Amino acid sequence: MAVDQLDAVFGALADPTRRAILARLTQGEASVAEIAAPFTVSQPAISRHLKVLEEAGLISRSRKATARLSHLEAGPLREATEWLSGYREFWDESYDRLDALLAALQHERSDRPDRGDTMGRGTT
Repeated sequence: MAVDQLDAVFGALADPTRRAILARLTQGEASVAEIAAPFTVSQPAISRHLKVLEEAGLISRSRKATARLSHLEAGPLREATEWLSGYREFWDESYDRLDALLAALQHERSDRPDRGDTMGRGTT
């Protein structure tokens, strides 16, 4: 995926309204009026959101009679997910190293001789 397209995809996904529109389009194509129905914003505002999604390649639009229908294009989402998966591997490896360190510390602690509960408490 080209860097410019990746930027456009993440820019489009940064807005909760656009994410909600994409979620709606997983159910199938929809007109602007159908997409706008659950929102408290105007249809022109929804149209602007759709334009951003279309420019990012996340949706395509077609005409059916007088309706302009929007369709989900999942390819760019898959490509963004693949890009993010490299960071998932990084975090998985980091957590594995942390788990190993904690296990080593617990093992070291259990190997120490028990010095009783009064150690370091200043009892007289």
